[in-house]
Amino acid sequence: MSFLTYKFIRIHYFCRIFQTAIIDLFSMISYASQNDFTLSNEKEISLWIQEVITKEHLELGELSYVFCSDDFLHEMNLEYLEHDTLTDIITFDYREGQVISGEIYISTDRVAENAKEFSVSFEEELHRVMIHGILHISGYDDLSDTEEEQMRAKEDWALALRKF
Repeated sequence: MSFLTYKFIRIHYFCRIFQTAIIDLFSMISYASQNDFTLSNEKEISLWIQEVITKEHLELGELSYVFCSDDFLHEMNLEYLEHDTLTDIITFDYREGQVISGEIYISTDRVAENAKEFSVSFEEELHRVMIHGILHISGYDDLSDTEEEQMRAKEDWALALRKF
């Protein structure tokens, strides 16, 4: 076997392993919509979420994002949290030890309203809310002023890690 043939086989083998790892990552993070919203850049977003989780010294389990309407999330807020308010996100934390798992429901209606209110793009606000759910599952909270400041700083840190 020539040196070039050997190198080609090794590179081909490495690419197959890498492709399998990427497929495994994407099967661990799922995206669904209750409304007509379609997430763009799923692969890049999944890689970014994985990077944030890894940098928090945690492991990725199974995550499900569900994009929905205000009405849908309001109903969930009433049923599960007994809150009669609109919200941009509800996170169900299924973390086991260091393994991050959960369901994250995001109102795209709220995200659009918040984006206008904060003068940012829809995508910027969506990414902030998406990572906000991950940070909650990672153990961060935002009930007190100090916790809220820490959460915002972590969101900014995570948003700066995006490569897309």
